[in-house]
Amino acid sequence: MDRKQLYKKASDLPKLPGVYIMRDKKNEVIYVGKAKRLKLRVTSYFREGANHMPKVEKMVSNVNDFDVIVVDSEYEALTLECSLIKQHRPKYNILMMDDKGFSYIRISKDRYPRITAELQKKKDDAEYIGPYISSFAVKQMTEVANTAFKLPTCTYQFEKVPRKRPCLNAHLGLCSAPCAGQISEEDYLASVENAKILLTKGTEEILTLLRSQMEEASENLEFERAARARDAIIAIEKLDAGQKVVKDGSNKNMDVFAFAGNEKDSCAVALIFRNGKLVDKREQVLSDTTDLAEVREEYLTHFYLGGNEPPKSILLDADVAYRDSIEQYLTERRGGNVKIQVPQRGEQKKIVEMAYQNAIERLKRETGRKSKAQSALGELANRLGLAVYPKRIELYDISNYGADAVGGMVVFVDGEPKKSEYRRFKIKTVQGIDDYASMREVLLRRVGRYDEGSPGFSNKPELILLDGGKGHLDTILEAVRDTSFAEVPICGSVKDDKHRTRGIVSQDGEIELAINKNAFVIVSKMQDEVHRYTIEYERNSHTKKAFRSSLLDIEGIGETRAKVLLKHFKTIRAVSEASVEELASVKVMSLPAAQKVWEYYHS
Repeated sequence: MDRKQLYKKASDLPKLPGVYIMRDKKNEVIYVGKAKRLKLRVTSYFREGANHMPKVEKMVSNVNDFDVIVVDSEYEALTLECSLIKQHRPKYNILMMDDKGFSYIRISKDRYPRITAELQKKKDDAEYIGPYISSFAVKQMTEVANTAFKLPTCTYQFEKVPRKRPCLNAHLGLCSAPCAGQISEEDYLASVENAKILLTKGTEEILTLLRSQMEEASENLEFERAARARDAIIAIEKLDAGQKVVKDGSNKNMDVFAFAGNEKDSCAVALIFRNGKLVDKREQVLSDTTDLAEVREEYLTHFYLGGNEPPKSILLDADVAYRDSIEQYLTERRGGNVKIQVPQRGEQKKIVEMAYQNAIERLKRETGRKSKAQSALGELANRLGLAVYPKRIELYDISNYGADAVGGMVVFVDGEPKKSEYRRFKIKTVQGIDDYASMREVLLRRVGRYDEGSPGFSNKPELILLDGGKGHLDTILEAVRDTSFAEVPICGSVKDDKHRTRGIVSQDGEIELAINKNAFVIVSKMQDEVHRYTIEYERNSHTKKAFRSSLLDIEGIGETRAKVLLKHFKTIRAVSEASVEELASVKVMSLPAAQKVWEYYHS
């Protein structure tokens, strides 16, 4: 079926919760989704002129038919969607599993075995521990084992003639130096066996064993062996203590999720805490996906499809749709209560921010070619909880002088000013000084120009920033509520006593930007620009009015002559210093009129 046929079929769907299943020409399932109202959701894919993200557009272009399953509730839709995704593993779904496959710990069968982290099993006779879902955890465990037992991580072949002097790692106490014969083969193999116990049974069991070995060696006066056990105990305890630890005893087991995005991609990061310690990190870059609200919802539900056991507590950087249904679904999977929270302060808030910084850094590595401004806008989008990257931002300011007021609109695209689309507004309907009413007039005139399709006003912004606080914000939100800009995110600014931007005010309250340096810098830059532009317009308007009014006080000088004189002489000072002959040489001027002007300024 073509898109028109698919749209017609979707138009007959009920406005009920359910799951939709997209199929290609081979009748294979390529996407599974859920919806509160099937008709509205499915028709949005096939509507003529729909502006989809590249990934969605590619999926839609491959759809030949679709099926739907109507259910009784949003929760049933969620559980059915997860079940179908797990069953079919559709091509275009965001599958929330480690995108790098399984990882292993490899212990070679050499005379002096090495312990290494591997992404896959090799066809050899080595011993493998695993598989593990997370490559991060495997690398961390391998590093701990090699460090604790001073096992070599170099590529030196120990079967060669022994070195006279060991390498730097031995001098730093990081290696037992089998290359220089500083440890016997028997003791080396014992260290490898202890490392295997650490890797397979954990720190508590290996520490108990090492303490026993140390006591036994001391009793037998084997001081060198006792010293090695003591050093291993100290190293393991130090490494164990150096892990990121949750001090709040109520949330020892928790998963922390944060998301960041730019104009093209997004990144999801999960930090896994068990027994109060950070034990794993998962991160995934999702190409051609910028709707963070959608990514957050899908990642959270699908993350636990790959065998990950949900903990009692889940922390998010922003709220998620279907929150109650997701909690219910995860509670059933866990066999115990699961609570989803968006922390606002304290240690938990700091841990979420740490996850967010990891997402930002990963996105920077993946998209190194992106500008610093685009990265800052990604941070801003996350702080404001925007669903999409704010490619186009419009800022508005009002300036008053006496009874006159003007408004300014500046435009930033990808963090850079687009001066060709700056616009000025002379306030027409407001009497006296009323910033709220003036801002309201400017925004409604902007919306009206957009609805009319006026040149320079045809693009809708992804974010509007007002040079004003909560009062301005409430006024504008009320004004645009039933207009074509009703869904555009709008925020105000919070200034310090020196009129410097220090934060953003949204419908949810004040948002500090100081913790996100790049976002803070770019917002300050944009606010300074709209203030400069509006003040400049107000001053020019006032100056021209003042100049023109002084000329109009002269007998015989009307509006036309005043304009031509200012255009010819540029400034009122030049007009006042001109001679009668110079004034008379202007084509609209007569000799008597020139004499009147000269006398006015020289009386």
